[in-house]
Amino acid sequence: MLYRLNVSGQQKKSHRDFEYNNRYVIAPVISYRVRPNTLLTVEYDYQRADMSDVGSYYVFSPEGFATLPLEFTALSPGMPATKINDHSLIGSIQHEFSPDWKLTAQATHMIFKQQGTSLWPAAVNPDGTMLRAVSSWDALSKMTMAQVFVNGEFHTGKLRHKILSGLDMSNKSYWADWGQSHQLDSVGAEFDVHNPYYGIPVNGYPSFDFSTPIEQRAQAAGGTIDQRFSAFYLQDELAFLEDRLRLTLAARYTEISQAAYGGTAITDNKITPRVGLSVSVNPITSVYALYDQAFMPQSGRLSSGREVKPITGNNMEIGLKRQWANGRWSTTLTAYQILKRNELTADPNSPPNSGLSVELGEKTAKGIEFDLKGSLLPGLNMNLNYAFTDSRVTKVTENVTVVQEGDIVPGYARNTFNTWLGYSIQSGALEGLGFSAGLTILGGRETYWDPSPDPNEVLPTYTKLDAGLFWAKDNFKVNLNVFNLLDEYLYSGSYYSWLNAYNWQTDPPRNARLSIAYKF
Repeated sequence: MLYRLNVSGQQKKSHRDFEYNNRYVIAPVISYRVRPNTLLTVEYDYQRADMSDVGSYYVFSPEGFATLPLEFTALSPGMPATKINDHSLIGSIQHEFSPDWKLTAQATHMIFKQQGTSLWPAAVNPDGTMLRAVSSWDALSKMTMAQVFVNGEFHTGKLRHKILSGLDMSNKSYWADWGQSHQLDSVGAEFDVHNPYYGIPVNGYPSFDFSTPIEQRAQAAGGTIDQRFSAFYLQDELAFLEDRLRLTLAARYTEISQAAYGGTAITDNKITPRVGLSVSVNPITSVYALYDQAFMPQSGRLSSGREVKPITGNNMEIGLKRQWANGRWSTTLTAYQILKRNELTADPNSPPNSGLSVELGEKTAKGIEFDLKGSLLPGLNMNLNYAFTDSRVTKVTENVTVVQEGDIVPGYARNTFNTWLGYSIQSGALEGLGFSAGLTILGGRETYWDPSPDPNEVLPTYTKLDAGLFWAKDNFKVNLNVFNLLDEYLYSGSYYSWLNAYNWQTDPPRNARLSIAYKF
């Protein structure tokens, strides 16, 4: 009999006034070896959170991006907290038939409850004043998932087979009430972002009625989701030429049934294949290629009122991996193309808390990634990553006018660069003392579908420098990290035409974290 108890707690404020995120987690685990070849594990996770209104992260102004102080917020103190209770019960059993074959069965039951509010403007005026509105955000989610699979290995002649086969099932029900709303401000007494008043709002605080069961309120608001799927999966990895060439052949059959937001239930099924090839050219070089298809359920409510379809598509990827300098360095170069059909995105002509979406039709993402990691000198290590991504709408669903064929898909950076250097003194009186530094650069960031009325108002290149100092000896370690070392005004955002305003979320200014660890 083995046991483990994980307990964590957090009391967290923000660089924006009146925001907080307090939570704690309790997660006991028990494992019991029923027989020498059979292991039973049961885990329970409970998380409780009390946090401020989630909409307070967003800042609005008609004057352009980053035109308000980094710490600005439209949240008034005294707003009711958003409370979350999240329960997960996980059970698994593993049975080894032989050294080469194993059966695994696992199941999870999750219950998520949330009661809170979402802050969002009802109107933003040209002078920067606004009417703040709050809607209810009460939610209940129940999900049960189970998997049973067997994996093992056998040989046919000189071929080695690695088999993975099993069943995958899920049943999810979701209820949400966003149908109650309250306006904090009134015409003639708007909230002024340049001279904010954080007293009691002129219309008072919201007082929503949560006494009726959430299932009934969700039915009235159209906030229900019922989603089920079951799948069978079979994979064989074949190894040839003394394991230098590996061919993976796999297929998954999936059945989906879903009904969402008051719509009728739809069912669908599909077989999705997967083929992978990996070749060890020599002991330090390998190349690989991959093709697989996707078939995933998704939930949403289309502005057109039509039924939501599952996501379909495919992924193609090729790559080259190599080691250098007697294994001190390794590189990976990858090129890929991901095609998705029917994927939903929030309707830019509606408020984000409306729950309305549009179906893109088809989008294609193409890109390359390069990874480099290794040792420059004894004790001096480096990780470097660069990615180029181009994601565009390649087909538009009939009667959808908010996007055009060839439009860039928002929400990503065309160029992403990350690097991290770490140095640890290897000997002498200062042995165990180390330094680290990391740099992140996001270039060519894309905003939302709505074009800015000012072509010069675009998201600038995102540059963040972090640094650290650490000391380790035996089982003891102290680590001091400083994030956003240059104290830059960092943010992401977009333009929303329905409010005629720019919207952004700020990252914290320069901040530090001290960690102390002792292992025994």
